[in-house]
Amino acid sequence: MRYRSRVTAPAAVLIGTTAALTGGNTAYAGAQDAGAQDTGAKTGAGPAPETLGDPVFPALGNDGYRVTAYHLDFSYDPTTTLVDATATLELRTAQALSRFSLDSLGLDIHTVRVDGRTAAFEQVDEKLRITPARPLHARARVSVCVTYTVDPRRTLPHTAWVPTPDGFAVCPQPDSAHTVFPCNDHPSDKADLTCRITVPAALRAVASGTLVCTERLAGDRTAYTYRSRSPIATELVQITVGDYVVKERRGPHGLPLRDVVPTARAEALEPALALTPGLVEWIEARLGAYPFETYGLLPCNSDDPNAFDFTGLETQTLTLYKPNFLLQAEPKIGSHMMHELVHSWFGNSVSPATWADLWLNEGHADFYGLLYRYERGWTDSLGYSTFEDRMKYTYGLGDQWRHDSGPVAAPNAVNLFDSQRYTGGVLVLYALRQVVGEDVFHAIERCFLDRYRNSSATTEDYIAVASKVYGQDLSGFLRDWLYGTRTPGMPGHPDWTVTPAKTSLAAPHSRRGGHWHENSATL
Repeated sequence: MRYRSRVTAPAAVLIGTTAALTGGNTAYAGAQDAGAQDTGAKTGAGPAPETLGDPVFPALGNDGYRVTAYHLDFSYDPTTTLVDATATLELRTAQALSRFSLDSLGLDIHTVRVDGRTAAFEQVDEKLRITPARPLHARARVSVCVTYTVDPRRTLPHTAWVPTPDGFAVCPQPDSAHTVFPCNDHPSDKADLTCRITVPAALRAVASGTLVCTERLAGDRTAYTYRSRSPIATELVQITVGDYVVKERRGPHGLPLRDVVPTARAEALEPALALTPGLVEWIEARLGAYPFETYGLLPCNSDDPNAFDFTGLETQTLTLYKPNFLLQAEPKIGSHMMHELVHSWFGNSVSPATWADLWLNEGHADFYGLLYRYERGWTDSLGYSTFEDRMKYTYGLGDQWRHDSGPVAAPNAVNLFDSQRYTGGVLVLYALRQVVGEDVFHAIERCFLDRYRNSSATTEDYIAVASKVYGQDLSGFLRDWLYGTRTPGMPGHPDWTVTPAKTSLAAPHSRRGGHWHENSATL
């Protein structure tokens, strides 16, 4: 289900705004739009589709162009809690366009300029429709600048904002980045990211990527600029402001690690933060070198269950956590910390091409999180202490989960983040490893990650890589496991049985966005 937003810029307001910007010509906005449409008809330009056709969120994303870079400039005022922002997007058109759209919800849009020229705009549902002064040519490089104001505490049908007593963090997954900045909000359209955040000197601002500039400004304010060296999906962007201390350390082969920690809780959180180098070393031995320029944790300054009711979220280079979760002993948190770290490879470096491919993220994250847990002899939340025992238990639930929640690779918007995508995905990977053997399985994993690094991939892409590396066609086997309505027999375990589905049982727990206690097998 998609939500509808209010129209934030009625036509009369747009005409008045553009008139003020163009010397008082009150007919300008309407004439501009009509002229653009007329010229568009002559050049073959037309409106871009307002969807990328995602099977889970069909209204999400926009076609006709791709974003190559986002440049975000935020100014935060803690006295009003408002953010004044400018988002500059660099686009590459795929076709001639008379109009195009960005995803946007809850943003008070002030102006839109396309290649420096004032553009007409309107906000309808969750789309910001933009009509440039002149039609855009196919394969053109285009700059779009949007100025707006947003209140992180505004009530919306869904939002990425996580307000804290001293600022905010953001939780964009799966479909809420466009409540923070106008964007093409779909993981298949990854782009470069630069964030400049201006805050009072008493606060610290941090974003995905690495710090490239610090500016001391008038009025006792500081601007921090961060840049990501790798393209990023909108759902993985992190921007946070608060009373933070940034703690730096070195990981394997000198990897820079930085944790962004509430100042008052820095000492108490140190035991959890100190686990990261060992976690990185363990997973690099299996998946290869960490794919980004830095890694760290952001236990943002809020344990309010109403602010965000998940444990961790893999925002790129800086994993968002609830502080209280990280205050527990290592056996309680280690496997989940591994789960979130694994997303740096599965989900962040290689993003899902559609939200139906989410099992690639969550199945892999739980798979390695469980391996890490059982290798250390830690018992899971169900009382199991071996991978095989947990898989046997999960296998028995297979038909029930397929009945209640559909096949592993066929979710919908309601059950997207339920157990079938997590532990159900683990079961698929376990079955694959049973067939191909451990060495070939690891070769498949690395080949897939190398092939699709810094891009997105589908379930079919994973099947194709697995078949190529194994040297035999695995498509029938994997499609039965991923799309079948009945659970296939488990290779190597003819004695394992599936409990018949009961129509009266409820579907596995599901919540919108993030990683939930009920769903992740690593908890």
